[in-house]
Amino acid sequence: MASGGSAIRGSRVGAGPMGEQDRGFHADRIQVLYWCANGHELKPYFLATIEPEEIPEQLDCPNCGLPAGRDKENPPSVAKLEPYKTHLAYVKERRTEQEAATLLHEALEQLRARRGRTSA
Repeated sequence: MASGGSAIRGSRVGAGPMGEQDRGFHADRIQVLYWCANGHELKPYFLATIEPEEIPEQLDCPNCGLPAGRDKENPPSVAKLEPYKTHLAYVKERRTEQEAATLLHEALEQLRARRGRTSA
């Protein structure tokens, strides 16, 4: 016979008078359907007492990571990612000669000021 505070082997720990209904597993729920751009259908549940404004318009699809919306015909579009810029792309965006000269002058002044502080 078991005595004391130890649980009997094979018994459920914590299974007392508080059942699943008290923990919210059987609360009234509503199901909302979402679709992503890849056609995945999501069926999450929300509490029935939740306000309609609090239900999100978009969720992230767990299958592909794309945003999923409630409109099956027009799912949210895939976010545009900027491609990696090459060195030539940065060269094309180079500043004007006057801006470059001003930046160079400011950088040289900062270096001279630092050098003057460290050597003194």
